[in-house]
Amino acid sequence: MAKIRGIRGVKIPVSDLARSIEWYREVFGYEVAWEFADADGVVRGVAGWVGGGAAGLSLRLNPEKAKALAGFDPVNWAVETREDIREWIEHLDELQIPHSPEIEASIGWLLVFNDPDGLEIHVYTDEEHGADHGDRPGYGRRVGMAG
Repeated sequence: MAKIRGIRGVKIPVSDLARSIEWYREVFGYEVAWEFADADGVVRGVAGWVGGGAAGLSLRLNPEKAKALAGFDPVNWAVETREDIREWIEHLDELQIPHSPEIEASIGWLLVFNDPDGLEIHVYTDEEHGADHGDRPGYGRRVGMAG
């Protein structure tokens, strides 16, 4: 099988491109590196980086798809530790962005909030807590080790 190195980036549909660029800039430090104009010359997409280059992020104007994805969580943004989750809580509080409390999730700790279109943003730790929540509805249970 051909190898995969990782994920190049995530593309998110949005209903207001300018608003979403600004929101992702404030929340994630989003830096736009490319813009994409359609045949009519109007820019309806951008691509760049969050976290100082930690992950690629593209935003594409598509109100219908943005509305359809509201409440869905297509990606987990990774942080190393539980302390990082606490720093994210402080960051979101400073920006006055509503968010969940720190959650002891299936594997590590989790923080949940929404982008301007209602897409659920999950910030999840690499640090594991060791608790077994496999018997709780909605929580995962280990079935094997990938690698």
